Amino acid sequence: MSKSLGFSVYVSHFDKQKPALEKLKGQHFPIFTSLHMNEELSQDYVEQVEKMCLWLSDNEFYVIADVSPVTIETFGEKTLNSLAERLHLNNVRLDYGFDLNTLELDDALDVTFNASTVQKNDVTRSKALYMHNFYPRPETGLEPEQFYTMNEAIRAVSGDLTAFISGDKETRGPIYEGLPTLEMHRYQSPYAQYVDLMKRYELDKVFVGDLVLSEKELDLILSYMEDGIIRVPVAFSEENSYLYDQPFTVRVDSPSTLIRVQQSREYAQPGRKVVAAHTEERTRGSVTLDNEGYKRYSGEVQMTKKDYPADERVNVIGSIEEQYHLLLDNLSNGDTFIFVSGN
Repeated sequence: MSKSLGFSVYVSHFDKQKPALEKLKGQHFPIFTSLHMNEELSQDYVEQVEKMCLWLSDNEFYVIADVSPVTIETFGEKTLNSLAERLHLNNVRLDYGFDLNTLELDDALDVTFNASTVQKNDVTRSKALYMHNFYPRPETGLEPEQFYTMNEAIRAVSGDLTAFISGDKETRGPIYEGLPTLEMHRYQSPYAQYVDLMKRYELDKVFVGDLVLSEKELDLILSYMEDGIIRVPVAFSEENSYLYDQPFTVRVDSPSTLIRVQQSREYAQPGRKVVAAHTEERTRGSVTLDNEGYKRYSGEVQMTKKDYPADERVNVIGSIEEQYHLLLDNLSNGDTFIFVSGN
């Protein structure tokens, strides 16, 4: 399970999710599914789960199933091991009802624990995966401080950590307001959520809780997985399009509320005169260009991490959408980043 991005699948929506998964098969992407959601139960539930799990196994996905003792009964099995073998499961997430001190599992079957409800004395297994819950109801997701404290206890025993981000193309019911672990992530870009969990919180893996990601967000995540470079979506006019797709560096002496772009004056068009234009208030997420009023600083590009007043020497040339503002908090001094088209 080497991939740091995973997806949630639901038997009641699997036909809708399959086309997106077709593009990822054969690459050992982790898949999470729950086998004890009451709303998933139907007359042919067992048969549909078997078909889904077989397809996932045949196409080389790594399948993690959320299970309970009721799951074993539903499938008419006697043990968790026989259930896992029948459904081609690689890993089981143990929900309420199991006695961990007496539970016997096959050595080939990996185990995941619930990271959101684990108590300090429960964290005893190293090298296991600890997966946080997702929270469908707004206002119930974890807070950053709470999340950090839980994670520190798990890291103390060398456990691997994973959590959920909300999707964008199609969310899951019955609330349809995202399935994130952190409440502050609920309405943010899936890509920005992914970067935040991987970079700021240093998680080992991230799962999409909702049904389908847009191609744009998936491509941004996959690019970040490949090279670790944050891509900042923004809409520039043709005049400033030279800023796209160039590797820039955050100046190492940038203040905490402003990102100074180190190479920006070097990339400015030779002999170009930057006249004053759009010298409005610089709200958080503004991309600015110093005009000729700033003398030798003319051509310098910055991104604002807080609101600044208007300055006749500073042109506002773009604005980063609020759903991507988390990216600003994950750009540290010395980091490399790239502006990409936000259209």
